Amino acid sequence: MKNLWSERDAKAAQRRYARLGVKRDLALRVYTTRLLGSVPALVLHGGGNTSLKTVTADARGEETEVLRVKGSGRDMASVEPADLPALRFEPLRRLMDLDRLDDTDMVDVLRTASLEGRAPTPSVETLLHAFLPHRFIDHTHANAILALTNQHDGAKICAAVFGQRVGVVPYVRSGLALARKAHAVYSANPNVDGLILLKHGIVTFGDDAKTAYTRMIKLVSLAEARLAKGRKRIFAVGRIPRRIAPVAAVAPILRGLTAIAEDVQARRFRRPILAFRSNRRIRAFVDGAKVGHYARRGPATPDHAIRIKPWPLIVAPPVAGKLDAFAAATKAAVEEFQTAYRACFARHARRHAAPLCELDPMPRVILVPGLGLFGLGETASDAVVAADLAEANIDVITGAEAIGRYQSISEAKVFDIEYWSLEQAKLGDKAKGRLAGHVMAVTGGASGIGAATARAFAGEGAQVAVLDRDHAGARAVAAEIGGLGLGCDVTDSDDVARAFACVAERYGGLDIVVSNAGAAWQGRIGEVSDDVLRQSFELNFWAHQSVAQSAVAVMRAQGLGGCLLFNTSKQAINPGPDFGPYGLPKATTLFLMRQYAVDHGADGIRSNAVNADRIRSGLLTDDMIRTRSKARGLNRRDYMSGNLLGVEVTASDVARAFVDLALAIKTTAAVITVDGGNIAASLR
Repeated sequence: MKNLWSERDAKAAQRRYARLGVKRDLALRVYTTRLLGSVPALVLHGGGNTSLKTVTADARGEETEVLRVKGSGRDMASVEPADLPALRFEPLRRLMDLDRLDDTDMVDVLRTASLEGRAPTPSVETLLHAFLPHRFIDHTHANAILALTNQHDGAKICAAVFGQRVGVVPYVRSGLALARKAHAVYSANPNVDGLILLKHGIVTFGDDAKTAYTRMIKLVSLAEARLAKGRKRIFAVGRIPRRIAPVAAVAPILRGLTAIAEDVQARRFRRPILAFRSNRRIRAFVDGAKVGHYARRGPATPDHAIRIKPWPLIVAPPVAGKLDAFAAATKAAVEEFQTAYRACFARHARRHAAPLCELDPMPRVILVPGLGLFGLGETASDAVVAADLAEANIDVITGAEAIGRYQSISEAKVFDIEYWSLEQAKLGDKAKGRLAGHVMAVTGGASGIGAATARAFAGEGAQVAVLDRDHAGARAVAAEIGGLGLGCDVTDSDDVARAFACVAERYGGLDIVVSNAGAAWQGRIGEVSDDVLRQSFELNFWAHQSVAQSAVAVMRAQGLGGCLLFNTSKQAINPGPDFGPYGLPKATTLFLMRQYAVDHGADGIRSNAVNADRIRSGLLTDDMIRTRSKARGLNRRDYMSGNLLGVEVTASDVARAFVDLALAIKTTAAVITVDGGNIAASLR
């Protein structure tokens, strides 16, 4: 493992934080914590922790000896000084004399010791850091270390690899018991560079940041060197069909079968977002003939269970052209997973004095032979976390199997971690939008109504794909909202299909589509050329059909229903002079919306439209506004607000109408008019 320490960067960190009033030792603590967090093979997504024993001023200005330890669940790759709350050291040190300390009392002690009321909750391993004497302590879940320790003879292997350079601590759940055991092992040989926590991770320490960090890199490098020697052939390949269905076809099936029904009749589901991964290492693992044996032996380190469950779901290879059979087999596999998970809960919940609430029984990782793996989560970032942890587990199990036989902690101990309130607290209470878990796509999303719509749906918690012929514009809007930006020519049905395949690959499926892209061709209908009329129909009708058709295919594969939303314009029912080339295809699209409502209502797919007028966007340009205003003898403001309410309607107003229709789960074949009031364009 490469040592990333840089004297230049370390000094730069000290200077940067000094300007913020942060002392040198804390600046270096943050610097090396980030170095460790930047390496996925060491820690991932809130895992691991670091600490510093130092002196700081309390609220009265008195110098106080404190322990600064990483906050629970904080990501080491991006920590700031505020993410390492300061705790009065003396109350923590006195706990070493206790034989027992329950979780509630430990949390109370940590909160009482905190110098800052708004500081994050300290790590569950705070006492381990407090009981060891060193100023700087680093703790990671290095893959290479776990591959050595997750064996039936892990202690013996570690002794052979590290000799007297480390102390070996048997597996104990984090808290007072682990802290006391680690201190006892260290005290037996105070000359060690670190401690190996069997089936958990590694701790290194030193009196300065560089020493603690360097020791971590050296010890992990020794583990990596051991794993590189004497490797045996690991996984024999199972029977994988020649023709495997593509990710875009498989993901919606998996997503639909792992959604949790809240109201089946209303098609209200908790929908997971999926993140797909595949590479040579992953394929070697998931394609193994005995993947069902080694993949279900438990997580590489116990705290992974809170994010990826104790074991993954393993499904059959998806054969191209036989996806109905794949869906049926996967449905049975999901039901079997749920039964096993509930049985596990029943076995172990009774051991706990306090009643436990069963977590949802759906998998967080799916292994698909022939393809790769999927991580599942409530949001795209949660799905990425699950996929990252699944990859880390694959690396650990692969390394362990190369030199022996992988063995995690017992099922009972994994259960105790998964249902431990202090571990669950790491996940936090997330603010959920009304469309959380939903995937939506908007065409013509690079500007105007499309961009406003993308922002509005993202604001409601949806995962948004922005499609536009202007690829750079689509990516810019997507970057702003944390979505997916795709170049797409909606008049090319193949390009539309490709774009929706990309959406399914990225997020696992699709729930809502706003078919918005359009352009306004003009001309007197008795004089306009066929070419102009055909161009307008290509974009303002046929493109809507291509978008809706591709979307429905994904929605039906999911079996969760869906929502089609069309931008049809007031021209569909209230034609204006010289706007026939635009109004005619828009009127046809209005009836297209109704046809989808009729034909796919039984699939739970709703179809609605928004008729808007006088919206300054890509369709109604400043030049067009000036021309129309002049023709009517009005100034720009009077023209734009020339409606019953006397107000100007914006792209954001249209976007809110699309959101409202998406949320109206029992409304279909409806048209909302957004124009400030135009009786000639009103439907009812």
